[in-house]
Amino acid sequence: MPYMRMNHPVDPKKYLLDELGDISDIQLFNNQVLVALYVRPEKTSGGILLPGKTRDEDKYQGKVGLVIKKGNQAFVDTSKNWFNGTSVELNDWVFFRPAEGWALDVHGVPCRILDDVDVRGALPAPDVIW
Repeated sequence: MPYMRMNHPVDPKKYLLDELGDISDIQLFNNQVLVALYVRPEKTSGGILLPGKTRDEDKYQGKVGLVIKKGNQAFVDTSKNWFNGTSVELNDWVFFRPAEGWALDVHGVPCRILDDVDVRGALPAPDVIW
């Protein structure tokens, strides 16, 4: 079964970055990663409307986010065993367990601070998984 493609009137990455604005004064320590949560738009590409309550749940149960900040030790692995050369860069879409991290809003955008090891993988687009 194909994934539920969403109708994005605006590129979701651009939308989140525009909503966040300047976050240059935010500093993360050590291996922390700050992700802006992906909240699905109102309509699927097939025209199905998602109720506001369903979309609001993405703020609490969402498992996809856009990397917007990284601590200076994020994805640094001196043992070469954990990440094995894999890294995640700013503006990459990633997925994680909804229970992981610390929920907070940055300039009104729902976000999470995660340990780098809580990031489970990267995605080409935010609506590939749910």
